[in-house]
Amino acid sequence: MKAIRLHEGRERSLLKRHPWVFEGAVARGRADPGETVRVEAADGRFLAWGAFSPASRIRVRCWSFDEAERIDAALFARRIQRAVALRERMAVASSGVRLVHGEADGLPGLVVDRYGADLLVAQFGSAGVERWKTAIADALLAATGCTRLYERSDASVRELEGLPAMTGWLRGGELNGGDMTAPTTATITEHGWHLTLDVAEGHKTGFYLDQRDNRGWLAHAVRHFGLKRVLNTYCYTGGFTVAALQGGATQVVSVDSSAPALARVQQHVALNGFDAGASVCHDADVPAFLKQALHAGERFDAIVLDPPKFAPTAAHAERAARAYKHINLLAFQLLVPGGLLLTFSCSGGISADLFHKIVAGAALDAGVDGAILQRLQGAPDHPTTMTFPEGEYLKGLAVMRQA
Repeated sequence: MKAIRLHEGRERSLLKRHPWVFEGAVARGRADPGETVRVEAADGRFLAWGAFSPASRIRVRCWSFDEAERIDAALFARRIQRAVALRERMAVASSGVRLVHGEADGLPGLVVDRYGADLLVAQFGSAGVERWKTAIADALLAATGCTRLYERSDASVRELEGLPAMTGWLRGGELNGGDMTAPTTATITEHGWHLTLDVAEGHKTGFYLDQRDNRGWLAHAVRHFGLKRVLNTYCYTGGFTVAALQGGATQVVSVDSSAPALARVQQHVALNGFDAGASVCHDADVPAFLKQALHAGERFDAIVLDPPKFAPTAAHAERAARAYKHINLLAFQLLVPGGLLLTFSCSGGISADLFHKIVAGAALDAGVDGAILQRLQGAPDHPTTMTFPEGEYLKGLAVMRQA
């Protein structure tokens, strides 16, 4: 077994069970991509077993802090069974569920979602899980009873790991003896409504399951506060659009720069039995649309800001903060007094505290005051651990404009 020796004093985070070792902490030692290594303190003390990644700034991702634990196929089977059992105990009221959430489930770099009864989608985002892909695929099917597993390992983190993008069926992709390819589309239910997706073409694994509870929160708020005109920006395929219509909105304006996503928004409006005239879609750059709407005198009772990741790391935080502030300032100006803003950041480089300050600064510059009704986060099937705060990537605020 190869060993990685750390510099003096760089073992503190591992003693607190943080699962990452950065390249600057490593004094000596190398291994092949994904190979299991013994991580040692400067004096040779055992700290962890981990997967080595020679191309990444995160040089080691830890599997275990127990020296007696074996890193083998049985370990991955146990971790996956535990993760699936936890979601079963949660009794998520949706047929779309996050089954494995990386470090939170002891499987750094692995994300697995289940859509419907028999379709799994996995992202292998680190050298460690890439090396164990076959064993992980077998364990996923065994733990869930599913027969179809699609790979969506095309996120940018793969490049940082020195891994090529890979997509396609890992298991169960052939039908009728290989004469047909299994469909990559699925329909899930959520809060009583229906949403469609394509695991081969959609964002992430096909859909944003992490926003499930926040979509439900919006439907309740629209109903409770009598919000009639709603703006849903960065709308993707319209989950928040459907939520607002379900809550009783009479018009929802959905904005995205993807024509295929907007086409699916309208499909979802029809699929759930809403009046097509209540949904208006704009294929546009969101900041430009917000400025144009403001100049045109538009006003909304509620606005959803759910932008893509502006700051993947803390190094991008300053530039991202300006972008977040800009769109939030425009949103506050577009809200009627008493209007509701649901604003989100999925950037790992923006903490919840910093995001709060950004939104507060935007309100101040807009000359309005706001009351925070709710702090929002990812759904419970996207857990974080006590020792890995970086896992809490999605943060949001529900703010009512006071003046």
